[in-house]
Amino acid sequence: MKPIVIVGAGQAGSALAAKLRALGSEAPIRLVGAEPVPPYQRPPLSKKYLLGEVERERLYLRPESFYEDAGIELVTDTRVKALDANTLAVAFEDGASIACSAIALCTGAEPIRLPEAVGGTLGGVFTMRSLSDADALVPAFRAGARVLIVGGGYIGLEAAAVAASRGLEVTLVEMAPRILARVACAETAAWFKALHESHGVEIREGVGLRALVGDGTVRSAILSDGTELPVDLVVVGIGVRPETALAEAAGLAIENGIRVDAFGRTSEPGIFAAGDCASFPWNGGRIRLESVPNAIEQAEAVAATIMGVGAAYVARPWFWSDQYDVKLQIAGLNSGHDAVIVRPGDKPGSVSHWYFAGPRLLAVDAMNDPRAYMTAKRMIEAGQSPMPSAVANPAVPLKSLPTADALLTEQP
Repeated sequence: MKPIVIVGAGQAGSALAAKLRALGSEAPIRLVGAEPVPPYQRPPLSKKYLLGEVERERLYLRPESFYEDAGIELVTDTRVKALDANTLAVAFEDGASIACSAIALCTGAEPIRLPEAVGGTLGGVFTMRSLSDADALVPAFRAGARVLIVGGGYIGLEAAAVAASRGLEVTLVEMAPRILARVACAETAAWFKALHESHGVEIREGVGLRALVGDGTVRSAILSDGTELPVDLVVVGIGVRPETALAEAAGLAIENGIRVDAFGRTSEPGIFAAGDCASFPWNGGRIRLESVPNAIEQAEAVAATIMGVGAAYVARPWFWSDQYDVKLQIAGLNSGHDAVIVRPGDKPGSVSHWYFAGPRLLAVDAMNDPRAYMTAKRMIEAGQSPMPSAVANPAVPLKSLPTADALLTEQP
């Protein structure tokens, strides 16, 4: 029996392999990862792992014995060189190749790096995506060091929070007019800017990076406003790109990632994709989600498709971020909102920002307010929308929020 080969041993790849076995697959399963470690959690890397609060082994998604016990061949430190969509085969960099019954691409995303022309290859310049990235950063995050964070998205802000907590001197630059410009409302951005500034982080908005300077190792940064800052290290958090090189070379359709249908099928029979690398139908359009929940749920949906018991995947977007003692929980997607309702939480320092498009609730950002998050998440997934005036009135309990007269029952 030909094996099912899963390319990419991250959250999606691990979930897909486990689900295949849970659904009763008796086919050989080969889970292939480029990194020299078993599948692991990425979110703690820029938080608790950098802070030294979690050990490496606790990052692993499952004990290594799980894969052996489940009959899953875990192949680490191995790169796939090419796919053959016509013969459904996978070729490895060492020259070996294997014919497959199915191929699942769970290749994830890679961080966008600064080009060499602006000093991106100097020593002391880091990205924050992989375990090796985090391991390289740990010794550099020493008290008193001067760090420049490039990028005011969640990865940059999480790195800034860890650096400030460890006693580094932190400057963050964001070339957009404000931090979180692509992912959050101005109210959420202002809330987090104030939080970071209260911890000593200097945030410069509307300021980009012109160049990094150093003789082999970064020593200073020249900003777009002409300022030159002395720095000991730089963390680049300017986004990621879906890893599509294998798929593209094999002739698969690409559209902001590997294009799949609602069942996770690519444009070539027998080849599937899931997780950060895949774009899929959603709410009349197409999206690509970079989140742990999506990686798991979409991968499990693909496993069901491979087993012939699949149903169309319906994403339920939710995300989180930990910064200092703040847990941000996000439900839904805020694209297209025309109003934001700010609701104070029940406890000091808690607040939630509710995004509406007309009468329809789209999303919520909840800062240290899990009740608001869960209430909004349930309503969004049920296609219900609370009355904005009730959301704005903290005297109206969350459990008693009245829904709008015209219920919008269309599922996202």
